Amino acid sequence: MKKEKFKNPSDDQINNLLLRVRTIAIIGLSPNPDRPSYQVAKKLRQFGYRIIPVRMAVESVLGEKAYPDLRSVPDKIDLVDVFRDPQFVDAIVDDCMDLWLPALWLQEGVVDDNAAIRAQLSGIDVVMDKCIYKEYVACFGEDFRLPKA
Repeated sequence: MKKEKFKNPSDDQINNLLLRVRTIAIIGLSPNPDRPSYQVAKKLRQFGYRIIPVRMAVESVLGEKAYPDLRSVPDKIDLVDVFRDPQFVDAIVDDCMDLWLPALWLQEGVVDDNAAIRAQLSGIDVVMDKCIYKEYVACFGEDFRLPKA
């Protein structure tokens, strides 16, 4: 039996997702300004997204209260952005499904075809192995800011 391969949404679907989202929980957001997760989160905030850090043993990142896991976040989440090793993706998908979260973004290098397909089959919009910052800039340019919701 042939193993199914994950397929990312089209560019138009990604554009629409980026316009629809307002609050992004970032799993693995580092408090270190030299880390890619920090730089991406900082840019996403400048573009108009609300950032919720999800990282154990950290009180805050970029001035935002951090939570140890998705289940601890009291606010509505529009998208989960993952900066974690692929071995953790399956459990993250479980949390997204249990919490009825609408979208999951797996950053460059974060690849788990089976977990991504499972999330898609449950109705979650999934983007995998792409940088959300690069996709935003490719779609809208560096100077575009989201309209206030």
